[in-house]
Amino acid sequence: MSTEALITLQHWVLAAGFFVCLLFGYVIQRSRFCTMGALSDWFNLDDTQRLQMWALALGLAMLGFQALSSLGWINPLQTIYATGPMLWLSALVGGVLFGMGMVFASGCGSKTLARVGGGSLKALVVMLVMGLSALATMRGVTAVLRHHTVDTQTWTVSAGNTWTAWLSHVWSGTGPWLAVAVALALIVWALRRGGGLGLASVLGGMGVAACVTAMWWVSGHLGFVAEHPGTLESVYLATHSGRLESLSFSAPMALHLDWLMYFSDANNTLNLSVVSVWGVILGSWLYARHSGTFHWEGFRDTQDTALHVGGGVLMGAGGVTAMGCTVGHGLSGLSTLSVTSSLAMAGIVGGAWLGFKVQLWLLERD
Repeated sequence: MSTEALITLQHWVLAAGFFVCLLFGYVIQRSRFCTMGALSDWFNLDDTQRLQMWALALGLAMLGFQALSSLGWINPLQTIYATGPMLWLSALVGGVLFGMGMVFASGCGSKTLARVGGGSLKALVVMLVMGLSALATMRGVTAVLRHHTVDTQTWTVSAGNTWTAWLSHVWSGTGPWLAVAVALALIVWALRRGGGLGLASVLGGMGVAACVTAMWWVSGHLGFVAEHPGTLESVYLATHSGRLESLSFSAPMALHLDWLMYFSDANNTLNLSVVSVWGVILGSWLYARHSGTFHWEGFRDTQDTALHVGGGVLMGAGGVTAMGCTVGHGLSGLSTLSVTSSLAMAGIVGGAWLGFKVQLWLLERD
């Protein structure tokens, strides 16, 4: 492949990734898809409708990932979740911080972007604070703290970092069947629990799963080059990690700010993480304008401001420490049956529970 053809292909990858994220923003704005909202409904109202929509999306995303792998379109061993030392303590601690933060900030990273598109100035502040906090945890003062504390606790497993790899190591070839079984169980529970889901929720779950699967295809198939003309090595174009990536909104919050601030730096190139942020905002804005739901929203009072700013700090630091968010781990990571994502999501659920308890205490105090 010539250098010119490589540049053209990279532009196609970025355009495809932006379009997928635009659809994702449109879908989550229309369907009210939100992991924090699903947990809030479950913990506080004993309502599992949005949790069922999340389970449906995850189950279908698992099937989509396995289908792409079975067809040979992606290499599941090259995802960002499959290899390397398992930072188990980072996943748990970062997950707890992120879970608390998303409760204080009224939504996780993807929901924050969707709310920005819907006209929320509160969400815009959270987005900026979360991006700065994430950047500091990637490269700044909190990165040093992270590196010398939770990141020191690792676990290296020769079989790989996914439940499917572990099972295949024990019983050869059985790993993919585990993924299919878990996916079908999630789908059946989602569709049958409490009378099932309404059509809008079913379509919302299907749309989210389609976006996660499509991004795996964009980064892992469309963007895969077996032999880079400059290095003669295989490469995944336009990915920040250099490996397969799907949707995630923790590190991208930092990377899009970094790209804007150092735009004139020739070494600071556009990647899928950056375009994903703007794609979700535009997609949610398009739905909000089309449906007539766009409206400006500001902070209610000082406490509301403090909670949202604090939530942004916790989400940025927690998301980078855990190496993912409710989408990065809760959908993309779990679609690969990542062990790290399982730990991170356990931390996020626990952190959300703590966050709701703090909110309840504040309400009772007032």
